[in-house]
Amino acid sequence: MTTGVLPRHRSLVWAGPAAGIALLLLAFGWHISVGAKTIPLPTVAEALVAYDSSVFDHVVIVDLRLPRAVFAVLVGAALSVAGALMQGVTRNPLAEPGLLGLLIGASFAVVIVVGVFDLASPALMPLVAALGALVAAVAVWGIATAAPGGATPLTLVLAGAAVTAFLGALVTVANLLDEQTFEELRVWLTGSLAGRRIEVMWWALPWLASGLAVALATARQVTALAMGEETAVGLGMNVGRLKALVLFAVIALTASAVAIAGPMGFVGLVVPHAVRLFVGQDYRLVVPWSAIAGAGYLLLVDIAARMALAPVEISTGLVTALLGAPIFVWLVRARL
Repeated sequence: MTTGVLPRHRSLVWAGPAAGIALLLLAFGWHISVGAKTIPLPTVAEALVAYDSSVFDHVVIVDLRLPRAVFAVLVGAALSVAGALMQGVTRNPLAEPGLLGLLIGASFAVVIVVGVFDLASPALMPLVAALGALVAAVAVWGIATAAPGGATPLTLVLAGAAVTAFLGALVTVANLLDEQTFEELRVWLTGSLAGRRIEVMWWALPWLASGLAVALATARQVTALAMGEETAVGLGMNVGRLKALVLFAVIALTASAVAIAGPMGFVGLVVPHAVRLFVGQDYRLVVPWSAIAGAGYLLLVDIAARMALAPVEISTGLVTALLGAPIFVWLVRARL
């Protein structure tokens, strides 16, 4: 099976994750160094390896900028891998957690639990987000399947748009009924890495790690399934079991990302498509490269969100939407 990579580049692609990680570390250091005050990279390295609480720059790095950079890495990797899996299993180039309703489903569940039931426990956020994403995914799939012609790429996108609009309206209503909760969640609902709670990240980390583990473990089977269910069955795969595992991975990754940073759209659309341009269709490459590229992509986007209109800061989710929307339009014109 071809991966779409030229033979003379294949060894480079397989060895590439090491180079990708090196570039990711550079982006990570740059993300920490820039801000209202630029801190030299040697000082960043010194703060990370020999922290001194009496040095103001060290406190800024470790207490403020380091957590934000870690959030960007985790959220970018999670959403990118989730999008890659969705596109492979559904064979839908437009599939991603935001367009198919998973982000708004997870966000709606968090808003209801926090606003209506006043349960803001960090331990609950990933579980609540996962349940909301699952319900939204089932609703989108059910609507698309019931449409004439079944769950085609077009009907899935239309069903995702309908569910997103409906749940988005309910989120607005819930926030208008509770202005205090709306004020607390207003920035989070735009997708933001600023001021996030480190406790939520620790509770979301097991979900994210399990989702990535399942994604890596099923990558070879996803490659076969992306070629068609008949091909996968012919290779002796249990397609139902594989789809269930992938659904778990997508839900876990989406829920952990939403719990940490709110809904951040188009990351799962943009990154996997860019990755496949370089590594082809082999998901043993697409999955790890999507994680690395997604982490780096969100680091760079967050730098742009902080610096574009400095000292005013834009929510990172707004920048991902501004970058992702034109790519979505191009894909619609090219594929549908």
